[in-house]
Order: sequence, then C-alpha cells, then structure tokens
Amino acid sequence: MSASLHVLAEGDIPARVQMGASLGFHIIFACFGMAFPTVMLIAHWIGIRRGDEVALVLAQRWSRVGAVIFAVGAVSGTVLSYELGLLWPGLMGNYGSAFGIPFAIEGIWFFVEAIFMAIYLYGWRRLSPWVHWWSGTPMVVAGLLGAFAVVAANSWMNQPSGFTLQNGRIATVDPWAVVFNRATPYEVPHMILAAYMVVGFVVAGVYAVGLLRGQRDRYHRLGFLIPFSVGAVASPLQVIMGDILARAVANQQPIKFAAMELVDNTGRGVTEWLGGIYWNGEVYFGIGVPYLDSILVGFSPNTEVIGWNSVPPELRVPLPNLVHLSFTGMVAIGTGLMVLSAWQAWVWKFRREVLSTKWFLIPAALSGFAAIAAMEMGWIVTEVGRQPWVVYGLLLTADAVTPASGVPITLAVMIVIYGILTITCIGVPWLMSRRWRAQGTAARGEDTVQTPYGPPPSRMEERPV
Repeated sequence: MSASLHVLAEGDIPARVQMGASLGFHIIFACFGMAFPTVMLIAHWIGIRRGDEVALVLAQRWSRVGAVIFAVGAVSGTVLSYELGLLWPGLMGNYGSAFGIPFAIEGIWFFVEAIFMAIYLYGWRRLSPWVHWWSGTPMVVAGLLGAFAVVAANSWMNQPSGFTLQNGRIATVDPWAVVFNRATPYEVPHMILAAYMVVGFVVAGVYAVGLLRGQRDRYHRLGFLIPFSVGAVASPLQVIMGDILARAVANQQPIKFAAMELVDNTGRGVTEWLGGIYWNGEVYFGIGVPYLDSILVGFSPNTEVIGWNSVPPELRVPLPNLVHLSFTGMVAIGTGLMVLSAWQAWVWKFRREVLSTKWFLIPAALSGFAAIAAMEMGWIVTEVGRQPWVVYGLLLTADAVTPASGVPITLAVMIVIYGILTITCIGVPWLMSRRWRAQGTAARGEDTVQTPYGPPPSRMEERPV
C-alpha cells in the first residue's frame, strides 16, 4: 500500500485538488442542466392540459430560477474546460484528439439548450400555450444529449478505445468508437438518473420545508409533488442501474472493484463488507456478509473476484478506504431515497395526498442534500477508483498532471470564483422568493395575472392536487 501512496504523493496535489473541487462543484449545476427542464415542462404541461394556474406559476418561477442556475453552470463549466488544458497537459497533449471529441459534441448541445432556454423565458406572455410548451422541449433533448457526450468522455477515460497509437501519440481516431466505448452504456444512464434524483429531491426539499412550516396550500403541495415524483421514479431505476454498473466494473476494472469492496486477495466466496476500514490485511468496524460479494458479481458463491494484490503495489488504488466508504454511502443513500419514495407512493395510491407527518417531511426536506452527497460519492468512486491511471491502462495520472509550480495560486483564485458563484446561485433565487412572497399568496400572485392562458385565479384553491 505504501508504494501506491507514493504514486499519489509524487503528483501535483494542488492540481488534483483544484480539478476535483471544480468537478465536484460543476456537476451539481450540470445535473440541473440535464433534469430541471423536464421538471419545469411537467408543471407547464399540467398547467395547460388541466387549466391549472398554480402549475403555470410554478413553471414560470422555476424557469427563472433555472436560468440563474444555467448561467452559473456555464461559468463553472468554462473554468473546468480551461483547467483540462492547463492542469493536465499530458492528457490533452497525448490524447486530446480522441478525448476532446465528446466535449466538442457537448458544446454543440450546450448552445442549443442555451438558445431554447432564452426562447422559453421570452415566450411567457408572448407565445400561445402549446407553442410555448413545445419551445421548451429542445432543452430536455439538448440536456440529455449533452450529458451523454460529456459522460462519454469520462467513460472513455475508463475504457479507452477508437484510436491507434504511433510513437506514443494518437495517429488515427474513430469518433464513434470513442463516444460509444465499453463504459458508455452503463455510465451514461447512471449519471442521467442521478441528475434526475438530485434535481427532483432538491426542488422537492424546498417545498417540504414550506410544508413543515405549516404552508399546506396547493402551491406548496404541488411544488413538492411534481419534483418529488421525478426523483421517486428515478430512484428504483438507479438502484437497478447501479447493480448493473458494479458488475460491469468488476469485469472491466477489477482493481477499482476490489477497492470498492475491500478485496485484497483474489478468491471465491468473497465476503461483502457493509462499511468498514481496511488496515494491515483486516477490515475493522464493518459488517461482513459471507459469499455475498461473489454472488453479486456472478450470481454464484463460487464466482471468482479479483483482489488488488493481483497487480504491483504502484498500480493499486491509493485510497481504497475512501473508495469503499464512498461506494457504501452512495448505495445506502440511494436505498434510503428509494424507501422514502415508496412511502409517499404507497400513501398516494390509497389516499391521493401528500404525507404531512414530520417523520416524512423532515427526511424529504433533507433528501436533496442526500442526493447530492450520493452523487459526489459516486464521482469519488469513479475518479479515485481509477487511480493511479488517468486513462485506464495507458496514462498514469502522475504523467498527465502539470509540473508547473504556480497551481496553488490558481487554486486560490478558483476558490474565490466558486465562492462568488455559490453566493450568486443561492442569493438570487432567495431574493426572487422574497419578492414572490411579498406579492401575496399563490392565489393572488402577480405571475398568475401575467400568464395569459391560465384559468381565473378564483378557481385556484378549489382544485385537489
């Protein structure tokens, strides 16, 4: 283990910290770019289809908040693109002609989404109802295709393909093989489902706080139910997708899987560890389930699971405990969110109402933070678990990182920039919400009057959720 720690230490730690912090910050906004247009359009569709002015108010207000988040995400994404070239010259210089293809595709879809975001915002009070709704659908498509492209780039780092090397440099590139590498089929849906969970539970959590404070009007109930339903649908699908992904990683990146499950020696009938810390050949503070790891990998207790001792120490994951605890935490949170979703679904099936008990609303209010934490843990598993490789099997991270000495300065500048962006992203929607509250209740809000195709405000409180 000490040799692999040496691989980690010999790199430029500030560069790694800066890139990791940038990715961890930007991915939250990327989730909203992927999934928030869907939530907005669901509310918009309900408003038009059912003549529901509360849903129209929600859609209009969410579109304004979405525009702020989209703008902040654009800035953080721009910073990230510069960091790829400045911090990782070994990666971009040697493999940029292949690695850059998915990012070029993502750039196209980013501009498409930005254009239709502007049209959609402009369309309130200017377009007919269904024309306006359809003008928003390209945002959903562009968000999903953009997510596909950028996650394909990360998939390529885990399973590089679609190129030939000559004298250590890329000579020819097959763009289709780059984008549709072996990791793309499971990484892309896993990330998209994570985005829908993050957005669904974060937005629902805002209205869960209002419900906890006694604001049980239709505005808060519908504002909670629409995004929570999106997260609830994604939750069980994500659990299934996570199981498929883990099995694929066991076959394609066995050393990463060994770190995820704390498997040091190759064997059969391997124990599944729930939690725990590996130290000097033993796992402490964990709950071991005999044979379960082998069963999960190959549906048989006799399935062989490869341990990290099968490779030299310098090629092992340097922080297996971090990877394992992140993987365990992600699975635990995902399972908890699925149970929370099933609870509300069960009540809705028989009583058609939003749960009002604190035992439900408190975890619902915290579900957004939990979903973000699970997503960040997933990226820790993906990125730290691939170490010491930046391009799996081809390029070591220590050979890709910049040797420049001024990275701590850029790291400090980045922290300041992200601090400003965080304040902006939280402060502007908060100021918006204050103005909306000052305008009165949802039944007499200014937005209801400004939306030309809503039913009369007097009908607002007569409708059940």
